[in-house]
Amino acid sequence: MRNLLEEQNYTPHFSGHETFPLRQMWLKKAFEARDREVMPKSVFTDVRAIADFGVGKNMVASIKHWALACGVFKEDAANKSLFQVNEMWVRILAGEDEALDPFCEHPATSWLAHWRLAGIPIGKHRSTTWWWLFNNVLSPTFTRDEVQQQLSAYATRRGVKISNATLRRDVETCIRGYCPKLDAGVEDMAEPMLAELGLILDEGHGSFSFRRGPKASLPDGIFDLAVLDYWSDASGESSLAFEALAHGPGSPGRVFKMDESSIADRLLGLEARTGGVLFWTDSSGIKQVMKRGCSENDRKRLAERLLNEAYK
Repeated sequence: MRNLLEEQNYTPHFSGHETFPLRQMWLKKAFEARDREVMPKSVFTDVRAIADFGVGKNMVASIKHWALACGVFKEDAANKSLFQVNEMWVRILAGEDEALDPFCEHPATSWLAHWRLAGIPIGKHRSTTWWWLFNNVLSPTFTRDEVQQQLSAYATRRGVKISNATLRRDVETCIRGYCPKLDAGVEDMAEPMLAELGLILDEGHGSFSFRRGPKASLPDGIFDLAVLDYWSDASGESSLAFEALAHGPGSPGRVFKMDESSIADRLLGLEARTGGVLFWTDSSGIKQVMKRGCSENDRKRLAERLLNEAYK
């Protein structure tokens, strides 16, 4: 399983959010500005944008950033003036009666947003710090300065010039998105969307830690989708080692901060939940997940099924 942040064609991204953590309804706000299956880029730069979104100019830019980072839409390859809307998010957000989660209230939506930010990069990854924090910070506790220093060294290796001030703001925004300040001002009182996941704990004195173990609010469908996403990077392999799923960079185990026992418990029901496409085996002491003939169309149908199950 390759580390996508080390690929030659990947450019680290440390800005765009304007220091605002992702808020509860921002993905919905961005989605509602679409024109059916596409999103004109001018929606975010038009003089009416502030009135249309009901927020200030910097927040409009932040909403755009988060929608791109979470994969709600992406660059349209054929028309550079448009964004293409992701079908998965159409299923989640479109309308009120038929949508899976029209008001972004279900835990599945927050877990999915977290996976898109910190899991295997999908297309152009815009959340380098999120990926780094959840996959490369392995110590029991960490500080903002430690993460910033690591990212600075990484940016230097990649030949990217980035100021310490920009990195500091990015790291601060990332951590606040999961662990808001207790003494937050009025502007920061809006609860960040990812805080409800409880993934980062404030240990005091500028130190933080990850909350590891079972994730009761994480639906099986989102966990299974993450397994499917992670596997899609495995170059057509028919098996995936338990060790990779639990500890590999970009894996569900690392990104969701689950212990081995919790992951194994989830995998026991994988065959039933995926209709036999994916299944867990512990034969001769070799722990792995296997798959039975999964074409691209099969994968898309399975992903739709798992998404629906996640919201039940």
